Amino acid sequence: MLELDKKVFGKITTKEIIGADPPAIPDTRDNFEKELTILVSKLDSLQKENLEKLLEEQKVAESHINSRPGAMALAQNKIQLFNEYNEKYVQSIKAKLES
Repeated sequence: MLELDKKVFGKITTKEIIGADPPAIPDTRDNFEKELTILVSKLDSLQKENLEKLLEEQKVAESHINSRPGAMALAQNKIQLFNEYNEKYVQSIKAKLES
């Protein structure tokens, strides 16, 4: 069973991604845009150890969301949006770790 109130991308929870509400376009996409901006802006203030921990947390969140990819009742378009924005965030974390 998925933890529906688990925050998986900033303030965005599992139930917002796999549920019917809010709609994927434009609401969920807009929410991801806002959260990505906030999350990336916070990276500058983090130490390397915290960045590494954050990277691991995002990998866990990705596994959590993608643990039931074949379930047709789930909002596949919102899961795709999560994967897209999560990848952007992970790349930003990795870039910060390398700098």
